[in-house]
Amino acid sequence: MSIKIDQLIRSHRKTIGLQITNDARLIVRAPHFASEDYIYKLIHRKESWIKAKLDHFKEQQSSVRLRKFIPGEEFLFLGQSYPLVAVEDLPKAVVLDNSLKIAQVALSNARDHLEYWYKTQALEHITQRVAYYAKVTGLRFKSIKINNAATRWGSCGHQETLNFTWRLIMAPVRVVDYVIVHELMHLKQMNHSSKFWAEVAKVMPDYKQDERWLKKNGHLLVWPQ
Repeated sequence: MSIKIDQLIRSHRKTIGLQITNDARLIVRAPHFASEDYIYKLIHRKESWIKAKLDHFKEQQSSVRLRKFIPGEEFLFLGQSYPLVAVEDLPKAVVLDNSLKIAQVALSNARDHLEYWYKTQALEHITQRVAYYAKVTGLRFKSIKINNAATRWGSCGHQETLNFTWRLIMAPVRVVDYVIVHELMHLKQMNHSSKFWAEVAKVMPDYKQDERWLKKNGHLLVWPQ
């Protein structure tokens, strides 16, 4: 088999799902009862589609210049791009106004300081928006967690826990809202059936444009290595 499975996730689902991530990885979600032989036969049938998707994301990766943690570098926050500026005297390690300011003394450890700032901002913003949409829809959740996922923007656990990657805070406000609504609707439908998408559309009738944005621009949310 020329196509490698990067991650196989088994659960109580009834069907097999194939996902090509923005970093060109193949994730297979399968029922516990599905044999590896059956899974690979499905992959073989879908080989042309899988290879086309992998090539697409690999091309995107090669065209993206990874940002560096140096003054003048551009960083995304809620869809807007801000240059990193080193400042001698700041009340905190990182401050955002018309630019993304970092204290000069923190510059040598800029990655850690910026990542902490992004995670803090993500938790604050996403928590507020989840509360808003939970009130709008009348849905209840148990907790919100911010994780370090590279390409999975959000997920809804069986314990009514909503999970979001902090990288999502780099996307436009409306796109962040779409991911939040998407995961909240999984509290009603733990699948991607037509009923699920109908629930999403009730809250965000134009959600498809946000879904398209993520598919087209998700590679821009790559964090520097």
